[in-house]
Amino acid sequence: MIAHKSPPATAGGNPIRGIRGTFQYSRRAVELVWSTSRPLTIALALLTLSAGLLPAGIAWVGAHIVDAVVSAAQAVHGNGEEHLTRVFWLVAFEGLLVTLMAAAQRGISFCQSLLRAQLGQRVNEMILDKALTLDLAHFEDSEFYDKLTRARREASSRPLSLVNRTFGLAQNLIALASYAALLISFSPWAMLILVLAGLPAFIAETRFSGEAFTLFRWRSPETRKQMYLETVLAREDGAKEVKLFGLGPLLLDRYRAIFHKLYSADRALTLRRDSWGLGLGLIGTLTLYGAYAWIAFTTVMGRITLGQMTMYFMLFRQGQSAVSAILSSIGGMYEDNLYLSTLYEYLETPVRAPTGTALVGTDPSDGIRFENVSFTYPGADSPTLHDISLHIRPGESLALVGQNGSGKTTLIKLLTRLYAPDSGRILLDGVDLVDWDENALRRRIGVIFQDFARYQMRVGENIGAGDVNHFEDEARWREASAKGMADEFIEGLPGGYNTQLGKWFNDGRELSGGQWQKIALARAFMRSQADILVLDEPTAAMDAEAEATIFEHFRALSKNRIVILISHRFSTVRMADQIIVIQDGCIIEHGNHQQLVAQEGHYAHLFSLQAKGYQ
Repeated sequence: MIAHKSPPATAGGNPIRGIRGTFQYSRRAVELVWSTSRPLTIALALLTLSAGLLPAGIAWVGAHIVDAVVSAAQAVHGNGEEHLTRVFWLVAFEGLLVTLMAAAQRGISFCQSLLRAQLGQRVNEMILDKALTLDLAHFEDSEFYDKLTRARREASSRPLSLVNRTFGLAQNLIALASYAALLISFSPWAMLILVLAGLPAFIAETRFSGEAFTLFRWRSPETRKQMYLETVLAREDGAKEVKLFGLGPLLLDRYRAIFHKLYSADRALTLRRDSWGLGLGLIGTLTLYGAYAWIAFTTVMGRITLGQMTMYFMLFRQGQSAVSAILSSIGGMYEDNLYLSTLYEYLETPVRAPTGTALVGTDPSDGIRFENVSFTYPGADSPTLHDISLHIRPGESLALVGQNGSGKTTLIKLLTRLYAPDSGRILLDGVDLVDWDENALRRRIGVIFQDFARYQMRVGENIGAGDVNHFEDEARWREASAKGMADEFIEGLPGGYNTQLGKWFNDGRELSGGQWQKIALARAFMRSQADILVLDEPTAAMDAEAEATIFEHFRALSKNRIVILISHRFSTVRMADQIIVIQDGCIIEHGNHQQLVAQEGHYAHLFSLQAKGYQ
């Protein structure tokens, strides 16, 4: 059963501290948008400036239109033609300004739409590029997956949102400054009233932005559980057992339960946020109509003209909107900064700096040495490997035997530098692996893990994945597939090496387990320069005879190479030059097949048990 944690207690955020943090990532977001598309960023900035200046100009022209109409009406029986001409010119001028305003808004929308698409792709690429630099330990850490989920869910849209709000803030500040220049002639107190009226709603919005972000971080593990359940219920690799075991309704109920739990927390926050927003928003409404009454009274007293009254009405309405938009932008920028912190928290995940530079060893005849190597997985209580020592020379083969979980695959992870040992050292050609250039080291190794990848790509690409430098090289595909004994069944596929594998895409074909393992073997042979070949139970889906045939074939093709085999089948294991028996992370027996059988120890016992199964 999936355990659930209670929603966090969302204590109100500190609005003042929030305001100080508002611009923490603004510069980085602007730099990110600028580097994504400079022309679009410049266009967005110029259009934002225009959209900030035009409303005040429209209000000013509107006031003159009203006054011109009143003047023309009074002089209608006199020389009214001249007054009407002025009215028409003013109307035409305001129409031009309104058209320019509409064009600016449309241009802003256009730039934002294009930037949104480009920036979303750019941020996703940054996330994936960072993933390529991380160690395997990161991907085996649940807290890291929560961090990655948060970054991918929200962060791709937040940089543009922050930049839009930054430009929107600039636009509204420009507009407010232009309104102030006109309102100051009415009363110096007008602007102060507008600003103070918007503050209560802003403080409440900032507080609830902090609560929303706290809730967002809390729900990441639950969201990942939902995503996992979606995968199990809706993908072909889980469909068989879901149907056979009748798991569908049970898993769907869990999926619903997670949703209702998350929805309850969202609903409670939304109710509080909107209730406070409604109550505090009334202050702004009352302020607006109080200003209307003030302007109307001033007009009745004859202190301003009818046109000025109309202009001040418009300026107060638009000024209140501008103040609300400014404070909303600041609150939104605070929220965007909170979410962007998840992106940069992920992007700034510390990675292990490469320490090695060696491209060749000092003693190529020495092969591989493990010297008193111990290793414990992060977060584990006991070591997976303890005091491991072994030596494999070039041209030799080594078989690792032991129960599942005894540490065999972990040993391979250490050899390939996916992990580093806690103590002891591993040497290749006389040089500690720590001193090897990691790319040079991995080019020396062709490895197939028991959980090898089954790429939803073409057959040839599945094989070519073994050597990215020849990923599209069909001649190398054919050579590697022949060595991996996969060429025969590949030639029988409808598209040969261009056949789409898997069921995710159109015209895809699914292979049997044994065929997939031959593809994986062919992938290992793509690395023609590799002189260390590792097979981690690569033929588990084949029968014993087929496995023995493949391993014998493998050995024949691997002269002067080091071959490491992990298998539970002694008909294959017995062919190895050396056999190591691992139990609970320790080597308990070491020798060749004849020596270990003669010792009548653990290996001999397992061998006799398996031999009886064939009698």
